[in-house]
Amino acid sequence: MKFTIRAFTLVALSTTATLAMAEDETALSKLGLSFSGNAALTTDYRFRGMTQTQSDPAVQGSFTLAHKSGVYFSAFASNVNFGTSDPHLELDPSLGFTTPLNLSASVKPVLDVGVVEYNYPSAADDFNWTEFYAKLTFADVFVKGGSLLTNVNYTNDWAAVGGNSWNFTLGYSAPIADTGFGGVASVGYTTMDKEALPDAKDNYVDWKLGVNYAVKSIPGLTAELAAVGTNIDTDGLSDATQRGLETGAVFTLAKTF
Repeated sequence: MKFTIRAFTLVALSTTATLAMAEDETALSKLGLSFSGNAALTTDYRFRGMTQTQSDPAVQGSFTLAHKSGVYFSAFASNVNFGTSDPHLELDPSLGFTTPLNLSASVKPVLDVGVVEYNYPSAADDFNWTEFYAKLTFADVFVKGGSLLTNVNYTNDWAAVGGNSWNFTLGYSAPIADTGFGGVASVGYTTMDKEALPDAKDNYVDWKLGVNYAVKSIPGLTAELAAVGTNIDTDGLSDATQRGLETGAVFTLAKTF
């Protein structure tokens, strides 16, 4: 019931925001600004392969306000559940800058650098932590519409437990002809200088492999089914913890506006 109410509320808010931004689009463009966002329902909120909701559904939303100079501000929100009494909400503001790079006549990736704050306002204790990121996105890789993403992230306080940590991720997505379907795949590697993972190790690999579909009758609406998991050793862990770390199916319905 709570999930249904959250879903209805998020859809209503996203619709209202779409209408409001449409009315202000001319005013924003005069200032060199643009607005975009999305709302999503997912069967499991996985962050770098690990569940953030005890393998339960999540209602999520995000928006980005960007300036023509390349500077942007974004915010992401989702319900969370770490198996404790709190927190219940994640709210991640980020500040960044994007610019195209003319490496050659045929290679012109987009560089995106910034900082994100993983913020949990409903937590009694301090769960917040900050991460810096740099991303390169290459368009039309292998096939027209194919996108290759690489990113490097760094923090000196991984998941608020302390310790320097690096994350490296390589992702690829591409349409399947003109069917409306597409494929998505990614692999990531996270390492830290503390043995803070559930298996008491200091590094792990995560992956994602899935297919998505763009609903032609509703612009901006996509459905995705993916297998998501990690190589974290789950022997001796509780059933709930194992389920949130091992490979599982995740279905997501998202609407951009």
